[in-house]
Amino acid sequence: YVPPHVRKVQETLDDKKREELGRLKKTVNGLINRLSEPNLASISGQMEELYMSNSRKDMNETLTDILMNACVTAVAMPARLMMEHVLLVSVLHHNVGIEVGAHFLEAVVKKFDELCKSDVEGKECENLLALIAHLYNFHVVHSLLIFDILKKLVSTFSEKEIELILFLLKNVGFSLRKDDALALKELITEAQKKANTADRKLQDQTRVRFMLETMLALRNNDMRKIPGYDPEPVEKLRKLQRTLVHSSGSGKETQLRVSLECLLSADRVGRWWIVGSSWSGAPMINDTNRNTQQNLQIGKVSAKIMELARKQRMNTDIRRSIFCVLMTSEDFMDAFEKLLK
Repeated sequence: YVPPHVRKVQETLDDKKREELGRLKKTVNGLINRLSEPNLASISGQMEELYMSNSRKDMNETLTDILMNACVTAVAMPARLMMEHVLLVSVLHHNVGIEVGAHFLEAVVKKFDELCKSDVEGKECENLLALIAHLYNFHVVHSLLIFDILKKLVSTFSEKEIELILFLLKNVGFSLRKDDALALKELITEAQKKANTADRKLQDQTRVRFMLETMLALRNNDMRKIPGYDPEPVEKLRKLQRTLVHSSGSGKETQLRVSLECLLSADRVGRWWIVGSSWSGAPMINDTNRNTQQNLQIGKVSAKIMELARKQRMNTDIRRSIFCVLMTSEDFMDAFEKLLK
């Protein structure tokens, strides 16, 4: 039972919160609607101020909702518009904190996975994939995620997936080659195997042949073979990004090195890539693993030391480990190293 006076206070607080969120949404929406390359500096500055004056959670949710509504439509979005929206996320990711990019990335990947499983006719999948590709282009996410998505698409290998593979390779293929040429080579080999074992109807399609030609062009670093490939707009916006990011390290140390599986199971196993992210659930490492690990550490010392440990009443594995380390170390640096291990 909630007494009437307490209930009234709660309702007033809820109304107040709702009003605040409505106002915040209106402000962010206004800024996103005006977003373009020339005013990106002023808009990112205003967004940073909003992040300072509002809770991160509210800002992340509001920004993600507005960007998803703006970019994920049934028709193909202009590439330039996509890049500008993602560049804003990237600048905030570097200047405000990595949870900005992480929240947006998680929402995009989950939506992409959901739409891939359903038979959606529109261009939503391409738009979501373009967002992920540009998040990689502007150093928000590591190439690991892109390779995971490509592997998933290659393993399914239907008409829709072939379209998406082509779309992704056209956007980020040469960057992937620069980052991890070996992984790209393995992916191309896998795709060729899939194409050879695919049914006759799919093999005869010019789309499949075109995809394999594109992959070969990537492997041979031949940009001319890929029609419509133009790295100029991305390079131009990367230069702009470098001027807008405050910290000297605008590069790859803030990249989220997170896999597709981790993003999709974030609600169950927690978000290890966000510092201080709260998590509740079954422990990630079970006790049996930990015990065997400690026993192994102790097994390396002599019986004499173990007898000493017993005499000193070191009655748990962890106490025995520490005692043995202290007794067998050569000097303080050696002890420090062993204790860390």
